[in-house]
Amino acid sequence: MVTLSLYLQKGTAMATSERIQTAFRLSPELLARVKRAARKENVSVNLFVERTLDKATEPVFPKLPRDFPIDDDILSLAVVSEFRPFTKEELEADPKLACLVKKNNL
Repeated sequence: MVTLSLYLQKGTAMATSERIQTAFRLSPELLARVKRAARKENVSVNLFVERTLDKATEPVFPKLPRDFPIDDDILSLAVVSEFRPFTKEELEADPKLACLVKKNNL
């Protein structure tokens, strides 16, 4: 086994500069594959692993048809009960929102 030290960010924004150091034990074969994948994407091993973990642990929301019936009691709890298209400025200001909009074809 090979130990891979990794700095994981604290907080939710990828741009956060504060990092928490941690370590994982990986087989030499897995570490070699991770290094190759990082090199292929032209990023550091740390950034590759961080992005991979972030993507793998991203909350998944179920896709419901647009005409899916929602009970009025549930709708009354919603802050916004009507979907509106987001502006370009809103999407540029919130990368996670932009990702969700793109991922769900909104």
